Amino acid sequence: MAEKKFNLEIVTPKKVAFSAEVTSFSAPGVVGGFQVLRSHAPLLSNIAIGEVKVTDANGVEHRYATSGGFVEVHENKVVMLAETAERADEIDTTRAHAARERARNRIDSKKVETDIERARLALYRALNRLKVAGRNQ
Repeated sequence: MAEKKFNLEIVTPKKVAFSAEVTSFSAPGVVGGFQVLRSHAPLLSNIAIGEVKVTDANGVEHRYATSGGFVEVHENKVVMLAETAERADEIDTTRAHAARERARNRIDSKKVETDIERARLALYRALNRLKVAGRNQ
């Protein structure tokens, strides 16, 4: 089983969210989701708002809500530099519900000064956090 492992680091501006040997890593690429296994070809990819799935060396699955960033795969090492990476069981769903409602209210207000694209991105991030947290229950 050791031959199937590779190193993974998930790093945000605030912390190292994950660092260990894993057997699988899946991320939401901007042109579609992708999975990395040992001996994957070198890759550099943007990631989008979505769910990151990691299977560690013991077969335990870890899920993270991310809001974008980059992934580099090179010689059995994966580094994900993420804007945010929240583990499913650490997501504050009360805060995510509030963020979802604030974003919906900004979009629905139709005020000229409202940055609709920024509000949509906030809505997508909140919905993603709720989706990832909901799979943990």
